[in-house]
Order: sequence, then structure tokens, then C-alpha cells
Amino acid sequence: MASRAGPRASGTDGSDFQHRERVASHYQMSVALKSEIRKLNIVHLLIWVLMAAQVTVSQLSLVSHKVVASPYQWEYPYLLSIIPTVFSFLALPRNNISYLVISMISAGLFCVAPLIYGSMEMFPVAQQLYRHGKAYRFIFGFSAVTVMYLVIVIAVQVHAWQIYYSKKLLDQWFTSTQDKKKK
Repeated sequence: MASRAGPRASGTDGSDFQHRERVASHYQMSVALKSEIRKLNIVHLLIWVLMAAQVTVSQLSLVSHKVVASPYQWEYPYLLSIIPTVFSFLALPRNNISYLVISMISAGLFCVAPLIYGSMEMFPVAQQLYRHGKAYRFIFGFSAVTVMYLVIVIAVQVHAWQIYYSKKLLDQWFTSTQDKKKK
């Protein structure tokens, strides 16, 4: 009997805990990986909301283009990056392997690919900015290319960790299902 403030069971000094049941390590790992993936999904949602806000504000001309620059071409397909996050959120509560696989594949297609294209699209503008010090597009007074490269650096890290942790989680789920089939 576990009691913090009561009498100890007779005949024991508390060192006989070795025989007690423990949670299997793959379940502990699954919970930890799910937690990390949820945190990364929330960070991705924050990046996505900021990107969607910039595109919406620019397209609806809510503020001057001097305050918020018009979006680069890669930002439109990046808005589809919400799809892998939705599948990831759907996969986690019930350990749905299919949704997690769809999330991983679509993360490469809708998240990483537009970021790679965006870094190539903005490279000549970044080169011009750093060689000549001339910027023509701004986001709240900051060079748009600098801000967007910062977003790309953060987003690449978030998506890389999402894919990595999702792969590790899939491995854990496959390990647990294989163990169940053996029994």
C-alpha cells in the first residue's frame, strides 16, 4: 500500500520495489514523442497563422504595401502545409498509423518543398541586399527577404524535427504491434 504519511507495511523497509509492475518502455517513448510532436505542431500552426495573416493582409490590401510586402510565390503553396499538421493531430490520439504516414509524406510535399523553392526564389534578392544594401520590399520596416529567410530557417527546423519524431513514433508503434502479434 502506498502511503506518504501513514504507517509502513510490516516486514518491509521500502526496498522491495523491484517486483512491482512498470510501464513498458515503448509506451513511455510513445507518450514522450507524441508530446514533442504536439509542441512542434503548435509551433508550425503559429508560423502558418503568421504566414496566412501576411498573405491575407496583402491580398485584401488592408494595409499599404510599404508596411507589409506582397507575398513571394512560395508562400501560397506553403499555406497548404496546414494539411500535414491536421493529419498529425488526428493521428496522435488513437495511434493511427495511416494518418501519421500521410502526415509525414505530405510534410515533405507541402512543407519542405515550398521552403526549398522559397529559399531559391529569394536568393537573388538576398544577394542584392547584402552586396548593395538595397531592399525594395518591407515587412513592418524590416527587409522582407531577411524576415522571410528567418521564417524559412525556423520552419525547416520545425518540419525536420516533426518528420524525425514522427518516424521514431512510427517505429515505436510498429514495435508494439509486432510484440502483440508475437504473443
